[in-house]
Amino acid sequence: MSSSPLASVLFVCVHNAGRSQMAAGFLGHLAGDRIEVRSAGSIPGDQVNPSAVEAMKEVGVDIAGARPKVLTTEAVQASDYVITMGCGDACPVFPGKKYLDWALEDPAGKGVEAVRPIRDEIRRRVEALITEIDARP
Repeated sequence: MSSSPLASVLFVCVHNAGRSQMAAGFLGHLAGDRIEVRSAGSIPGDQVNPSAVEAMKEVGVDIAGARPKVLTTEAVQASDYVITMGCGDACPVFPGKKYLDWALEDPAGKGVEAVRPIRDEIRRRVEALITEIDARP
């Protein structure tokens, strides 16, 4: 028996190939179906960053099957939380949504060694987000 999710979260970065994919992977892994998760990019890339895939695999989260998706107005409207990661003004803004901007280094073009600290910071922020959502009335 499934109940409706506590909230819906949309992670947005420019290419939807690194930061937003790692964040979505962590949220799905840590919260299961308690929180609905989406990710998108203002200018989606061709594939998820291989270093991000490898870094996530190291911590037991498989994002190898993820594909970059284009940011749509509908995805924003359907989300309770919209978390941007360097997409600037490309995100449409709607009333009633909680917007957070996570200033995170872009893992594009970096090797797995450089992606690990970004991955770990994303995990910390996702865990804090889950705690916040769980505490909502």
